[in-house]
Amino acid sequence: MYYVYAISSKTRKYIYVGITNKLSRRIDEHNGGYNKTTRAYRPFKLILTEEFATRTTAREREKYLKGGSGKEFLKKII
Repeated sequence: MYYVYAISSKTRKYIYVGITNKLSRRIDEHNGGYNKTTRAYRPFKLILTEEFATRTTAREREKYLKGGSGKEFLKKII
């Protein structure tokens, strides 16, 4: 299974969208500062998780959420 997830910084206005096959490990990596892109925005809260059977379908959803309409959708659920 693949997961598309969105996390939001608890201290700053920042939303990150990603894809993984192990959600808990990936969230721990973001909050632990192991990712250069998200390190400055720690700590994070998980705001969205969606499960997909294939990486291809998960990637399509990730692309949508990273775009303008997808970001607006995520801002509304914060």
